Amino acid sequence: MQIIKEVCVDSFNDAINAEKNGANRIELCGRLDLDGLTPSKKLISKVFSNLKIPIRVMIRPKHPSFVYSDDEILQMLEDITYCKELGVDGVVLGCLNENSYLDIEKIDLLSKIAKPLNVIIHKAIDSTESVIDSILLLLKNENINGVLTSGGQQFAKDSIETLKKILDLAPDSFEIICAGGVTYENFNKLHSLVKGKYYHGKKIIKFK
Repeated sequence: MQIIKEVCVDSFNDAINAEKNGANRIELCGRLDLDGLTPSKKLISKVFSNLKIPIRVMIRPKHPSFVYSDDEILQMLEDITYCKELGVDGVVLGCLNENSYLDIEKIDLLSKIAKPLNVIIHKAIDSTESVIDSILLLLKNENINGVLTSGGQQFAKDSIETLKKILDLAPDSFEIICAGGVTYENFNKLHSLVKGKYYHGKKIIKFK
């Protein structure tokens, strides 16, 4: 089984270096200091034109809330449409309602527009009351291809049992991307416990 290491980056140079140092895929963001926002169209286009590995683009118009107004949803739809026209591998998004449940209606709308791109629900899922219940809901949507999660905790290492349960629940075709403090230094230990296929982090590979 091939392990996929996805590196999140917010600059052209980091994207180039990630590919050069063995990343299997990148998640392209703006403002990683704010946990990742939608990158500029200029950056998306430049990275897409220069990398050979798959690129997934963060679609997140603001920080820190995942509750979006109609205007913000329109902005997300515009950004998704740009990514579609360009032909990136996928988009990464997530919406909550005021009660911190997944806003399924908005997720359905965004994911439907995004197809045929891969659609991944990001760590907004870790802010819901039950990550497992949230994933069971997402599994009913055929337009969703996976989730990025640390199992409801800040760090994956604190959610080993939850992550294993999630991996058991999801079909092989649905990506469970383990995230949250995953680095090249703790990767081997974490993987030996979780035994996942997809992992994500800023420092998941060592930049030489």
